[in-house]
Amino acid sequence: MGNRLSLRVKSVDSTIQGTHGSIPVRWYAPPDNISPRRCATIVWIHGGGFFKGGLDQPESHDVARTLAAAGFPVVTVAYRLATLSKPRRSGSGSVWSPAVHFPVPVDDVVAVVRKVQREAVGKVILGGASAGACLSAGAVLRLADAGADGLAGVLFAYGFFHAALPKRSRQLRSRLRGPRRFVHTPMLLNLTNLHYAGTRTALSDAHAFPGGHPLGGFPPTLMVDADRDSMRSSAAQFAQELSAAGTAVDYHVLPETLHAFLNRPQEPAFAQGLRLIIDWAGQIDTGKLYTFVDS
Repeated sequence: MGNRLSLRVKSVDSTIQGTHGSIPVRWYAPPDNISPRRCATIVWIHGGGFFKGGLDQPESHDVARTLAAAGFPVVTVAYRLATLSKPRRSGSGSVWSPAVHFPVPVDDVVAVVRKVQREAVGKVILGGASAGACLSAGAVLRLADAGADGLAGVLFAYGFFHAALPKRSRQLRSRLRGPRRFVHTPMLLNLTNLHYAGTRTALSDAHAFPGGHPLGGFPPTLMVDADRDSMRSSAAQFAQELSAAGTAVDYHVLPETLHAFLNRPQEPAFAQGLRLIIDWAGQIDTGKLYTFVDS
């Protein structure tokens, strides 16, 4: 999708200062001759279970290039990944590096959003995939609670928003395929969440996992889910929670798709998901958003 144009997309690496130090980011500019040229800037957050991923993975780089080729300025973020404390060598022997847990990754996302909001010419849209969707949702609540100026929209791809995976329906369980049937079980996903949160107390923090908490302050929201994905039980419930809170939600499930399809540019679902995102973000950009829900 847009491969020829994406080759002409320009990107520049830089850093943004945050609470915990500098945050690597990558800025993507649309090709000079692209039309239409959008005003809304998209801040895009990659996934990876909170503990892996970076600016070069397809879910970050290829997604950003495609969005930029469609006319949107894009900023991707190398937020600090969740880690355990571990020994490392120093001049005087071994020292223990500090662990990284919540709220550090959310702090990084918030710092980047605030910087982009100060510098962007037009509106700002925040979005992310998988764990990046959860971080983006937490950042929305953090910004709203701080009384910050609102985002124009948020978009989530196959996100996980609850501290514990909501019960999967029998129909959803019957849809699961591939190795993720065994690694995306409730037990393992919930342990991944605990690793990110750091403590069981932090699991209940709305900024860590917004699902199940009051959701005031969300702008219009696009959600694109994978059909054969355990995490759909969380995303579908979160879409209902957002709608009940008065948020305009466009919710889609792409048939026959597996989790992390935006990390696999060679698959048709990559183009399908990006087309939904581009069309929806274009409506946000022009102020012509309409709302619909796919089952």
